[in-house]
Amino acid sequence: MAASITLKKVGKLIGKKTILAGLSFGIEKGSLVAIVGLNGAGKTTLLKLLSGFENPNYGQVFIHGLDMNKRRNETRKLVGYVPYENDLDPWLSLRENILFNAELYKVSTDTASKRIEKFSRLLDFRNQLDRTAHKVSGGIHKKTMIVRGLVHNPDILILDEPTGYMDAESIRLTWDLLKDLKGEKSIIYVSNSLQEIEQAHDRILVFHEGKILMDGHLDTLLESTIEYHQFQIEFENLTDDLYLKLKKISTVVSPNRLDNIFHFYGRTRNVFFDVISETKDEKMLDLNLKKLGLRDLLDSEFAGKGLD
Repeated sequence: MAASITLKKVGKLIGKKTILAGLSFGIEKGSLVAIVGLNGAGKTTLLKLLSGFENPNYGQVFIHGLDMNKRRNETRKLVGYVPYENDLDPWLSLRENILFNAELYKVSTDTASKRIEKFSRLLDFRNQLDRTAHKVSGGIHKKTMIVRGLVHNPDILILDEPTGYMDAESIRLTWDLLKDLKGEKSIIYVSNSLQEIEQAHDRILVFHEGKILMDGHLDTLLESTIEYHQFQIEFENLTDDLYLKLKKISTVVSPNRLDNIFHFYGRTRNVFFDVISETKDEKMLDLNLKKLGLRDLLDSEFAGKGLD
C-alpha cells in the first residue's frame, strides 16, 4: 500500500538535547496509527513535525511524496492537526473558530457550514456551536478542535490526546467518528489511554528517548517481545516440592509464587494442560488466565519499565 507519510532520517533538537533521533519510517494511507511512550519521549514533537507546525533540524518529511519543507503550502492543506492544549479563541463562538480555520484553507462558507453541521451532529455538540469558547467545557473544546481539523477535508488527521477532557459518551462518539474516517483518511494519534489504543489501532509506535522502540500491531508486538498469556493458579497447599516440580516444566516461563498461588507465563493456553498433568493429585482452589495487553508490554524491559 502507498505511503501517506514518509520520514527519512528525521531529527529534532531543542538546545543540545535530542528530541527525535534519525527517524525513518512510513505510514500507509488509510491506516490508524497510535503513538505511545513516556512523557518527554518526543511524541508531541513528532506530531508537530508531521503537521508542519515545526521543522526538523535534519532529515525530510514527505506527505504523499511531497517534501514538506519545499512544498509547505501544498502539504499543509493535506493535514488536519488537533493539538493537546486548547488553542481556540476564547472570545469567538465555536462556529466562528471553525469558520476562521476554513477561511485560511479557502473553504467556502457553504461547504464549511455543511461540514460543521455534519461533524458537530455526530459528536453531539451542535447545540453548543454559537456559544463563546470560554463558556464551554474542555471536552467541548476538544470536539470543536476535531471539527476544525476536519473542516478542510484533509487526507491526514493528526491528534494529540483526541478524547482529552471528555466524558464516557463523548469518548465513544469520538471513536465512532474516527473509526468511520479510517480508510478514507490516515489517522495518527497520541494517547495515554492504553485501553483506547488497544481497541483502536492498525499499528502502534512505541517511543523511547526519541527513537521508535517497537512498531506493529499489538498482537504482533506481544508475540515478539513478551509471553502471550498470564496464568495464576491457587492450590490448597503449594509445597516447596510441588513448586520446584512446576518450575521445571519446559513450557512454563517466569514462574513465581505467593503463598499458595503459582504465577507464570506461557505463549499458548496449552501450557495450562502441562501444569495440570503434573498436579492431578493436588487440589486447586482458583484459576485465572489473562491475555496480556499494552500495559504488560510497556511494563516489560523492552519499553523502559512502562509509563509510570
